[in-house]
Amino acid sequence: MMNEYSKNHEEPAPVVTPNSTYPPRKHSISTFIFTFMILFVIWIIFSGRFDSFHLTLGIISCALVAYYSADLLFINPISANLARIWFRFIMYFPWLLYQIFMSNLHVLYLVFHPRMMELIDPRIFKFKSKIKNQYGLLTFANSITLTPGTITVSVSLYGDFTVHAIDEYCRDPLPGEMEARIAKIFGE
Repeated sequence: MMNEYSKNHEEPAPVVTPNSTYPPRKHSISTFIFTFMILFVIWIIFSGRFDSFHLTLGIISCALVAYYSADLLFINPISANLARIWFRFIMYFPWLLYQIFMSNLHVLYLVFHPRMMELIDPRIFKFKSKIKNQYGLLTFANSITLTPGTITVSVSLYGDFTVHAIDEYCRDPLPGEMEARIAKIFGE
């Protein structure tokens, strides 16, 4: 006997029992391996033990957790593009650290300047980002917040940003070079 689902679709409807998940979990071997590697590195860092007993426990524990939760960490299967994204992000990171350092110096200048109250001009402003990738938007929002003098108040999935800046010097470069670098990371 065919139900309505089976008539309209080629595959049969999944059987849902009280102990099963719906829809059934599907994850690729690459997401399992990548999740396992991340978990095992964290295991090694936090355990600090390198004897065979603890490493074996770590491998077993991380393999079980990776098997059951690989689809939670990575929604889509990991592709060859991920390696390029990580490489570009690693190249972006020193530039971001430099921007954080320079922003720290600027905020330090503002705090110790005798006319501090005249120099500080806090404002909330909005702009639309050209970044379409949700991870790109997340990276951009966090990069803005990490640089002293600016805080991302809100960001939408459509790229609408609301940012608080302490003065005009912090407002002017946004979106600018930071957005362009992040867009390059995610291939936009």
